[in-house]
Amino acid sequence: MSLSIGIVGLPNVGKSTLFNALTRAQNAQAANYPFCTIEPNKAIVPVPDERLEHLARLVKPAKVVPATVDFTDIAGLVKGASLGEGLGNKFLANIRETQAILHVVRCFADDDVVHVHGAIDPLHDIAVIETELILADAQALENRMDRLRKQAKAGKEHQARLEAAERLLAHLMDGHPASSLAEPDPAMAELLTDMRPITAKPVIYCANVAEDSLTQDSPQAKAVRDYAEARQAMMVKVSAKMEEELGGLTDEEQREFLASYGVKDSGLTQVIRTGYEVLGLLSYFTAGPKEVKAWTIEQGWKAPKAASVIHTDFERGFIRAEVIAYQDYVSHGSEAACRSVGLLRQEGKDYVVRDGDVVHFLFNV
Repeated sequence: MSLSIGIVGLPNVGKSTLFNALTRAQNAQAANYPFCTIEPNKAIVPVPDERLEHLARLVKPAKVVPATVDFTDIAGLVKGASLGEGLGNKFLANIRETQAILHVVRCFADDDVVHVHGAIDPLHDIAVIETELILADAQALENRMDRLRKQAKAGKEHQARLEAAERLLAHLMDGHPASSLAEPDPAMAELLTDMRPITAKPVIYCANVAEDSLTQDSPQAKAVRDYAEARQAMMVKVSAKMEEELGGLTDEEQREFLASYGVKDSGLTQVIRTGYEVLGLLSYFTAGPKEVKAWTIEQGWKAPKAASVIHTDFERGFIRAEVIAYQDYVSHGSEAACRSVGLLRQEGKDYVVRDGDVVHFLFNV
């Protein structure tokens, strides 16, 4: 599995510029007019992880395989997108397939970059986008209602699903996202799993700020931060313009460049770290002469389930896991050294894999 993030926002908020900068793909046209992105842009991006680099230096494998993040960028949404206005509405289906939403909000002034509404007002911009996403979910659900009503007439076992759909539709039409539903009952949970509403996904609010606002919040960035906190959501602050400048630099040059602005992590690192946090994900490693590789799993997964991301046979025929904590591996320099001092542990089916574990699975099918 990998983390997948869909990027939404109004036109000209720096969404495609940020996509280009984050992915280094440079395949999303960034231009100073609305709707310049007319196809959904997708990119698979390696997860920056210094732990993987340290392990690779010790093991010296034939190849190094990082975990990945899938980014999907769609055309800017505008008011009326749910009714067909603009181009972004055509690509909302691509966002439904992602795990989290990165909502890019413009928090910088620039006379050379027009704002679709003529003024910098991040809370108004957020309201426009969130309303359109709610309406898009409502429309998608309305398209299912006739079929659900017919199924309910055909058999009582479908009645609970229809009632759940009616409750969800009323909730959406009242202007509330699917994520704000009270604890869903089994029928509602099944409906949400099947429908995958955009507004049920966790949202990361991304304030796109001027370079001089990275260390201290501007009034606009503070407004976004307060809004996110009020909704128990996460917020990151990046400068898409500065992220672009990082593209052609070496790792060392990037660190020096970021430090000159008083910033430690790039926007990509912030977005990915926050995505892992909101979705409850972690990485474990496998290390050998052929490859050192990072694997993404959900927090709380036991060893057999964690092994399944390598191959389903690993889960089906699980025997045990040999586990070394990352810090122990790095401190002692090799698997053999850890084994010799008793730091390689034999773990069974009930072991909950931890972030940074270096694991070797034994299985038999």
